[in-house]
Amino acid sequence: MARHRMIALALAAALTGPAQARDVAGQFDYYVLALSWSPSWCASTGDDRRSDQCETGRRIGFVVHGLWPQYESGWPQRCDTDERDPSRRESQAMADVMGSGGLAWHQWQKHGRCSGLSARGYYAATRAALDAVEIPEVFNRLTDDIRLPPAVVEDAFIEANPTLTRNGITVTCQGRALQEVRICLTRDLEPRDCAPDARRDCALPAVTMAPPR
Repeated sequence: MARHRMIALALAAALTGPAQARDVAGQFDYYVLALSWSPSWCASTGDDRRSDQCETGRRIGFVVHGLWPQYESGWPQRCDTDERDPSRRESQAMADVMGSGGLAWHQWQKHGRCSGLSARGYYAATRAALDAVEIPEVFNRLTDDIRLPPAVVEDAFIEANPTLTRNGITVTCQGRALQEVRICLTRDLEPRDCAPDARRDCALPAVTMAPPR
């Protein structure tokens, strides 16, 4: 009987386990600024959603996917915060740099709440992070599909932003298309190297970049 009781207690402890630490707003090490290549997103997702971002004639290239607080290993998300959620108008006002107010709202909910900033402050930091990065103009001048190695995309950003290092920028792909350029920034929005878990470059020898519409 005593042995059965010990087994029952051991099972209960294993099932319950230690309390999981919760991510705390404002406690993180650095940011990742994720820049999405809009033509790739439109081809894979946005056209089916009839997104305004994908309308012909708008000539949208890179847009901000998000500004993500990071740990040196891993990242926080959906933190509890006493800050109020942004209004619909505040989120919609981010559409010029993020493509849509809906994306801005989603990024606040998942990542912005962990920044320790107010919603207004987080949106302002997102704009400031974008302003801190020079996007190579050559990409906005594309008129036809091109295929190029991910490292060439990195080279273009490093040439336009001499303080960036090879370990401070990551290029991702989806299928055979360029998906995102991710740039690591300090909490003061200065360039820094990415932690090892954030350096997951696209492994393809070349990616496709469709031109802005």
